[in-house]
Amino acid sequence: MTNLKLNFKKIIQKLKAHYDIPAPPKTTDPFELILWENVAYLADDAKREKVFDELSKIVGLKPIDLLNAPLTDIDRATHLGGVSPQQNSSRLKECALIAMNDFGGDLKVALALPVPKAIKALRQFPGIGEPGAEKILLFTKTLPVLALDSNGLRVMLRLGFGEEKKSYTASYKSVREAVVGQCDKDCESLIVAHQLLRQHGKTLCKTTKPRCEQCPVNSICAYYLKH
Repeated sequence: MTNLKLNFKKIIQKLKAHYDIPAPPKTTDPFELILWENVAYLADDAKREKVFDELSKIVGLKPIDLLNAPLTDIDRATHLGGVSPQQNSSRLKECALIAMNDFGGDLKVALALPVPKAIKALRQFPGIGEPGAEKILLFTKTLPVLALDSNGLRVMLRLGFGEEKKSYTASYKSVREAVVGQCDKDCESLIVAHQLLRQHGKTLCKTTKPRCEQCPVNSICAYYLKH
């Protein structure tokens, strides 16, 4: 059950005091955000950024650039990501094809749709589920929504927002329902919240062996108090 004593804004303030203001997203362009999710499979941020920058230098980041580029050129970038570079290259080509065929190469067309249709449009791309689509809408400052990645979701569940369900989607929905009314309604604040929750999940509130003793919000964390 949700802990009614939890105050989302105060939690974000404590995380900000601990980690400082987080770095902004690498890009706010909708197509580039899709590429970011697909350039490297299971890679950390540093390796993903290396692939992304190399792709930008060798090929370019527009749909037409990727469609016109030979796979061998794309492979030169994706091999820096380590796992399944050829598969990643094919997914990038697929992303470019969808962008050109369905949106004329400009994903701002998708962002201008009503929110449910915009989410459906973005979910056509490889690697983009509903949370990923919401993150794109947030990072492009199209929709002020608390988009969470798996790290942020784990942090919120451990704190006591919502309940962990059998499916990721159900858990995500539970957390979002639990925090209704507690979030700021501007994209800038929500992007900071997303980045801080993600950083906390990657740094201290890890999947295994969380470093609870060092956590700046352990005094109000349901997981810590229970264990």
